[in-house]
Amino acid sequence: MATPDTERAQRTYGNWRRPSTAGIGTLGLAPTLLVLGGLVLVVLATLVSMAAAAVIAVLVLLLVAPMAIKDRYGRTLLVRLTGAWAGRRARSSGTALYRSGPLGRTAHGATQLPGLAARSTLSEAHDSYGRPFGLISYPTGHHVVVLACEADGASLVEQDQVDTWVAYWGRWLGDLGTEPGLVGCSVTVETAPDTGLRLRREIETQTAAEAPQLAKQMLAEVLEDYPAGSAQITTRIALTYSSAPRPGHPRRTTDEMAVDIGLRLPGLTEGLGMTGAGVAVPLAAEQIAEAVRVAYDPAVAPLVEEVRGQGESTGITWETAGPLSAEDRRDHYVHDSAVSVTWCMAEAPRGEVLSSVLTGLLAPHPDVARKRVTLLYRPHDPATAARLVERDRKDALFRTQQGPRARARHELELRAAEQSATEEAAGAGVVRFSLLVTATVADLDDLPRARAAVDNLAGPARIVLRPVWDSQAAAFAAALPIGLVLPDHLALPTSIRDNL
Repeated sequence: MATPDTERAQRTYGNWRRPSTAGIGTLGLAPTLLVLGGLVLVVLATLVSMAAAAVIAVLVLLLVAPMAIKDRYGRTLLVRLTGAWAGRRARSSGTALYRSGPLGRTAHGATQLPGLAARSTLSEAHDSYGRPFGLISYPTGHHVVVLACEADGASLVEQDQVDTWVAYWGRWLGDLGTEPGLVGCSVTVETAPDTGLRLRREIETQTAAEAPQLAKQMLAEVLEDYPAGSAQITTRIALTYSSAPRPGHPRRTTDEMAVDIGLRLPGLTEGLGMTGAGVAVPLAAEQIAEAVRVAYDPAVAPLVEEVRGQGESTGITWETAGPLSAEDRRDHYVHDSAVSVTWCMAEAPRGEVLSSVLTGLLAPHPDVARKRVTLLYRPHDPATAARLVERDRKDALFRTQQGPRARARHELELRAAEQSATEEAAGAGVVRFSLLVTATVADLDDLPRARAAVDNLAGPARIVLRPVWDSQAAAFAAALPIGLVLPDHLALPTSIRDNL
């Protein structure tokens, strides 16, 4: 007699770790060296004068305290004070205000992008399949190509198929570490109100003249009722390449980068087909400019969609994709016809999670007009990955051996670090990742509801989000599918920040 199979347990995912350095207690490497150096100076000063030793001890304490005191998100007091000072200085000096167009200060009255993307340019080339693609170039030597994906979605899909998609997605991300010159990747999932223009065009072009009157009446009712409350979901992947393949090598020109990237695009888009991303195609230059223009001024979205539906060009260029006015305030960003708030991931989900952990966060929400969730990836090449996981394992072992009673969290970190080193030695890739969430509303009075909605969505996703204080404009730009790699735009290198 046949017996029913037992239900298979769902696959779980985890073992991500935040990069850290070895130090005394919760101190990083730099504060630890400062403490040790200060102790040596205090000991030497006691041979001369106890008063001098006391003064040196107080000075060392004042220098170490801002780097030792951390908030619940893990940020040191020094980082918080520096960010607050920079934001207050920008607002007081007027640099937080942006005005373009005929009444602004931009060249020739152009409405160029503000902030980090102000000096970027956009050109167009063709890949080896003959498909046009836009190429964003930055003064840092980075060149970005954007892919549009039609994600299949997990509704009515067997769990085995979902697990297969996740496995291929992990493999695709791991292979980015061996992609020559690639320094960053971002995945942007944006939800916006559906205008209903696409549905209207579909019904008008597909309805037969001899169709029954009842069918026509039903379609007319659908056309009136369906767009209300529905959402449009778009997925875009931005790949950022460096024009200098190795440190110290001369930079390649934009034309050389266009040829090189064009040869690699077919393989990258075909690899995405097995990840559940659907058909992936590169975006042309005008399509990229349109996406950025709509992000800064959502009021033009229906016009852009209507013109596109008629098969005509919108005429939007990179020089006209930016906002006419924008203001970077402490906790939100005002730009043209909308107001936005951006959060960053302060802590990844603890423990193990299911493949559907981000479903609620990515889904549309009635209290948020436009929501943009961006995953930022920085893949490491195999040599760098091996060095990082080995250093991470040694640092975790050092923290575990600091006291006779190691805390349970340190022991778990050590096991996770050892597992990461083992998986990397077996051929797995190492990728740094973060997450940005941008909520956009039409009016400043709608911000409280949008904040509450995002806070409620972050809980089921098991992600700790915090607002990007004093850097809303930069965070808004980083969440766009334009391939900004933030560590290369920082005044203080991340190698120093990680040691604080």
